[in-house]
Amino acid sequence: MARLIFTQQLARFTAVPQIETGAADLRAGLDSAFAVNPRLRGYILDEQGHLRDNVVVFIDGRRSLERIRLDDPLRPDSQVYILQALSGG
Repeated sequence: MARLIFTQQLARFTAVPQIETGAADLRAGLDSAFAVNPRLRGYILDEQGHLRDNVVVFIDGRRSLERIRLDDPLRPDSQVYILQALSGG
């Protein structure tokens, strides 16, 4: 099963569960995580259901570039890291 791992930056705001899911794509995988913690959705997705500008997703070591459909495929052994991009000066 694919594993979704939310980095600890998000833990400052809400519980960040590690999820194992049989989802076929990123959106379905994220929906599995939101079922465990609905509050997490607001930190990851905007009002239109798109990935927030300050959130970055890596699937099997590659950055996901699809921020609207979130239809990147997941393999049964995928490792998905969801993190808030850090900025500042």
